[in-house]
Amino acid sequence: MSEDIVNVSDTTFEEEVMKSELPILLDFWAEWCAPCHMVVPTLEYLAQNFKGRIKVARLNVDENMKVSSKYGIMGIPTLLFFKGGEIKETIVGALPQDKIVEIISKHL
Repeated sequence: MSEDIVNVSDTTFEEEVMKSELPILLDFWAEWCAPCHMVVPTLEYLAQNFKGRIKVARLNVDENMKVSSKYGIMGIPTLLFFKGGEIKETIVGALPQDKIVEIISKHL
């Protein structure tokens, strides 16, 4: 996993996501979820190629149920794109990299 991707927890969510100066793409995932692992190369691509424009983060749903419940995460992977503390996009499933880039780019 790239060092450019931040691990978020229930306790760090407010600081890392809601107070982030940069727009943030938050990946809700679990270790046992095969499609979640398929999204990792896209997350790494975004973290490196959009560095300074967005922040990329991950939250393990098995270890952090408070935030997962708050946002009604029912299926994973789910990517939420926050800007100014508000959800601007919700992406459910392992979409192709170009689709995710297209969705994120329209908010930058």
